[in-house]
Amino acid sequence: METGTAQEKITLAFINDKSPIIDAIYNDLTALGNEILFRSENIQDGLLQLSALKTLPKICVIDLDFYNKNVLAQLHELNAKYPTIKLIAHSDIDADKVAKSLLELGFSSYLLIGSDTEDFKKVIEKCI
Repeated sequence: METGTAQEKITLAFINDKSPIIDAIYNDLTALGNEILFRSENIQDGLLQLSALKTLPKICVIDLDFYNKNVLAQLHELNAKYPTIKLIAHSDIDADKVAKSLLELGFSSYLLIGSDTEDFKKVIEKCI
């Protein structure tokens, strides 16, 4: 019988463009004991992958592509179908107005492009 205070793995999903920086953050978060359930390159594919999971991630990090006209509708769909998943926005737009709007859409937090693994770790821990 196991005793002690083993920490539960934090399960994550990434909906984010591929980049070497995100790959490094992904690898660092995995090495820290987090479990990445999937990565996808857009919200539509992320919705498809979520629908196939038996256990949902606790947190989903989403790179917001505001050039995609459907992004707001897709975010509403994601939030409506999976209200228990904490959403963390990842964007290059550094504006209070955007951050406030995202919080109103149901996002738990906001990270700027260029954030490092330590930034991700802090925000993820705050969301749990």
